Amino acid sequence: MAKKTVASLQTSSKRLSKAIKMVKSPKSGAYTFVETIIDPSKVDAFLAKK
Repeated sequence: MAKKTVASLQTSSKRLSKAIKMVKSPKSGAYTFVETIIDPSKVDAFLAKK
């Protein structure tokens, strides 16, 4: 499961979004969260990538 934050971040007049993805560790089987701040047009590609 993954979710996108609705709030946008403003940095030097460039619009950015924060994306959070839940990833399962292959070693322990535990879930961790991966957060990144990226361009809104690239959020879907980030969430689709395993």
